[in-house]
Amino acid sequence: MEKLKLLRERSGAGMVDCQKALAEAGGDIEKALEILRKKGMAKAAKRSGREAGEGLIKVALSGDTKTGYIVEINAETDFVVRNEKFQEFAERIMKLIMAQQPRDLAELMVLNMGGPTVKDTLDALSGVIGEKLAIKKYEMLNSAGTVAVYSHLGGKIGVVAALDKEGQSDIAYEIAMQIAAANPRYIRPADVLVEELNKEKEIYKAQLVKEGKPEKMIDKIMIGKLNKFYEEVCLVKQEYIKDDEKKVQDILGEVKVEKFIRYSL
Repeated sequence: MEKLKLLRERSGAGMVDCQKALAEAGGDIEKALEILRKKGMAKAAKRSGREAGEGLIKVALSGDTKTGYIVEINAETDFVVRNEKFQEFAERIMKLIMAQQPRDLAELMVLNMGGPTVKDTLDALSGVIGEKLAIKKYEMLNSAGTVAVYSHLGGKIGVVAALDKEGQSDIAYEIAMQIAAANPRYIRPADVLVEELNKEKEIYKAQLVKEGKPEKMIDKIMIGKLNKFYEEVCLVKQEYIKDDEKKVQDILGEVKVEKFIRYSL
């Protein structure tokens, strides 16, 4: 009975699964753990066709505000996302990220988690919980200026934003909030892809021609429509969420946004 209790504590698996594993392992706890892990990984493989659509976006910031981290960890249901084991795993992942600084998702997945890799640990947890789990995305953002992070809706949206000047934590945080709420795709108009801009122009022109606008007026009207487009997709041209009388560029002043990352579930 003591072995069963210990195995349950160490594996997190259910009573029946632990009993079967112990019997198969002849009472050897280490072998039983291995059996459970293998079964967990097998279950995870069987579920590979399912979609892990729910999840949690974790963000973290280094003490010197020079580095921000963002990772998206997924499950199939929100019920599992709220599960204590899932939440603990997400916390461990973020602590590992901050300690080891992996360059990308591939590097993160092979990091050691006290024995097994992140991938192996994730697969084993998937077997214990009974749903497909996945780490979908991970990025790290460094700056010589100031980095801020923001989490919204209990981890449904996460943002990392970098400004080009030091000591700008308050403004950087406001910008991260703006990005979470307004979902810009670019920082400034010059960043908009030429193909996208040309497509917008074609659409606007076709609309105006259909409306019967005179040719000489179309170019003038187009300028207004493009400005409206920039206000929607470009961060610095957006209305500031805390004061619609101002644009984001007004609160930035001489400070520039270097880069931002936004994840949303």
